[in-house]
Amino acid sequence: MQRILLLGAGKIGRMVAHLLVDSGDYQVTIGDSDPAALDRIAQRVDVRTRRLDAADHAQLSEALSGCDAVISALSFHFNPLVAQVALEVGASYFDLTEDVETTRRVREIAERARGRQIFMPQCGLAPGFISIVSQHIACAFDQLNTVWMRVGALPQFPTGTLKYNLTWSTDGLINEYCNPCEAIHSGRRMNVLPLEGLEHFSLDGIRYEAFNTSGGLGTLCETFDGQVQELNYKTIRYQGHRDAMQLLVNELRLSERRDVLKDILEKAVPVTFQDVVITFCTVTGVRRGQLVQITDARKIYHEMIDDENWSAIQLTTAAGVCAVVDMHVSGELPKTGFVRQEDVAFERFISNRFGCRFESDAATDFTRIEK
Repeated sequence: MQRILLLGAGKIGRMVAHLLVDSGDYQVTIGDSDPAALDRIAQRVDVRTRRLDAADHAQLSEALSGCDAVISALSFHFNPLVAQVALEVGASYFDLTEDVETTRRVREIAERARGRQIFMPQCGLAPGFISIVSQHIACAFDQLNTVWMRVGALPQFPTGTLKYNLTWSTDGLINEYCNPCEAIHSGRRMNVLPLEGLEHFSLDGIRYEAFNTSGGLGTLCETFDGQVQELNYKTIRYQGHRDAMQLLVNELRLSERRDVLKDILEKAVPVTFQDVVITFCTVTGVRRGQLVQITDARKIYHEMIDDENWSAIQLTTAAGVCAVVDMHVSGELPKTGFVRQEDVAFERFISNRFGCRFESDAATDFTRIEK
């Protein structure tokens, strides 16, 4: 049985623990600084709990000793220290970060990995699953032209001017809206501004907007550098959301006072577990001498499991990291060092007992493309 230290007993951490423990193959210890959060999860899932400060090297080292791997479901700023302690004790490392600088620091730590120790950040939805899908579609082409990725976690029943509810990390959301965004344009890697690049589209008769946000590309700019003319990632929202956030972030300059922005969002925007996750990836290029476009579009909805409603963002994010942990254990990933999301074989991921949660009646079936 694999021994896992799971850091973070919040919305995503609870789902990760639920999936791993229910599989019967993982012994999970969950660590958090909030005793109420630990008590809440212990009442529903058969986990060991441990109160700890994730900013304390000694506490992390003691908690991780004897574990095979650590999964960080913490805010991104804790992750470099978690990765460093994992290196020291010989455990593999997984996280859910979208933060570009955090990933860079984890990658540097991974250069000293030993044995079957891997370091795999960005294991959630975007980056994460969307990177795996994009790489899979891209492999069907002889020559790539464009790779466009659109992802959103949206309330199923939007209200108010923002037409949005909090569904995951507020720190991560603010990062997306305030940090520079990587892209490839006209064959050149560059940074573009968040909240810009506004576009509109319809899916299943519903109108959406999409705009630049940070972090969703993961390491794909590096992977596709020199291969594509256009590569970009945008977040999907209901129409009107971007303009409201533009007011808060730029015109009121709350990008310079992120603690204030976080306080406003968490006290004024309610959490919802009735949500839908939309992933939309379109690749164009030359295939067998013809200019071709292939699209993968999916909608995943919230779900009742054991008489509890779990949000779609909980399900998809947790399924992403649980699947790659499972694949690491079974030897389906690179053996050591830094592992990118695009190193994951889509067919193995989607057939994994956790990854299969990305299957949907609303998904476009492109998996039988002849290579």
